[in-house]
Amino acid sequence: MPLFEIETDAHIIITWAQDDEAAVGVVENTYPTENAIRITKRPRDTWVISKSALGIKGPADPCNVARDCLAKASGDKLQAIRLYMQHTGADLEHSRKVIESNMVMGW
Repeated sequence: MPLFEIETDAHIIITWAQDDEAAVGVVENTYPTENAIRITKRPRDTWVISKSALGIKGPADPCNVARDCLAKASGDKLQAIRLYMQHTGADLEHSRKVIESNMVMGW
C-alpha cells in the first residue's frame, strides 16, 4: 500500500492508502472541516524528517507536556503550540520546535 503526504490548510498528514481517493478520505474522516490542497504519493514506504531541519540537536526524547498539548488540541499544531506556551511559559520558537519534534516522533 502506498504512502501518501496530504497537505491541508493546517496539517500535513502522512498515511497509507490504496489510492488518491482513499487518501482524501482520510482527511475527510479525520479533519472534516479541512480540504486537501496537495496530495503526493511518496516514492518509498517510509517517511524521514531531519531533526536538524527542525533545529533539534542531540537526543530527542518525547515530551509528555507537548504530547498532552497535542492530545488536547486534537493534533492541531498551532493550538498545541499555544497550549504548550501557556503550560510552560516557553517562547513561540521553542514551543514550535518542541511540538513539531513530538509530532515527528509519532504523537
